[in-house]
Amino acid sequence: MSDRYSAWSEHAAWWQEGFTDGADPEYEEQILPIVAESLSGYDRVLDIGCGEGQLSRRAASVGARVVGLDPIPAQTIEATRRGGGPVYSQGDAAALPFADGSFDAAIACLVFEHLEDPDSALAEVARVLRVGGRFLFMLNHPLLQAPGSGWIDDRILGEQYWRVGAYLTESITNEQMEPGVILPFVHRPLSRYVNTMAENGLVLDRMLEPAPPAGFLSKAPEYAEAAEFPRLLVLQALKI
Repeated sequence: MSDRYSAWSEHAAWWQEGFTDGADPEYEEQILPIVAESLSGYDRVLDIGCGEGQLSRRAASVGARVVGLDPIPAQTIEATRRGGGPVYSQGDAAALPFADGSFDAAIACLVFEHLEDPDSALAEVARVLRVGGRFLFMLNHPLLQAPGSGWIDDRILGEQYWRVGAYLTESITNEQMEPGVILPFVHRPLSRYVNTMAENGLVLDRMLEPAPPAGFLSKAPEYAEAAEFPRLLVLQALKI
């Protein structure tokens, strides 16, 4: 396995226990419903960076035939164990092991923030989608969640504001998610993604910036003052 995935392999169980199977309100209250709504009516669906398969299972629940792809064996093994209809394969987003036009829709949820080569990965998404196919692309909001962003309570000036970090600079940071769990994140400005999508025939037709869901705010009360600043950005594109 490539060294770039070693941290994700090491902490696969941490992800499975803390962010799946009802454990995480952002997935339960926000991400999974968006997947179900956006992919309703699509038949052949590819879930890129599927993890243990919770998005794949949700897409399957609305009638899709789903293939989940992930580079981490511990994730695809657990996804297969949990069942729910999809089939799973180990592989890399920059070299999808599927024929041209194999899918009616593709999902990539909170995946591209961890890829070294987003250009190849987006080209691959376009290649495996049929003309008219849907790409559902979810990111940590590149602007409002850029490195160094966050709620500032300036007690000296008596002001509260949301600080935006270094948005235009592409950067890799290692973030401590909790004690002992450090994972790499790649920040890129939104234009990098949208322009690369357009160059590959993936044309944006809808954008969502949902507010943090109630379950997340109740779980993290220190974030409540920043409820007007979205954590998630959702791009929906069509293959032309």
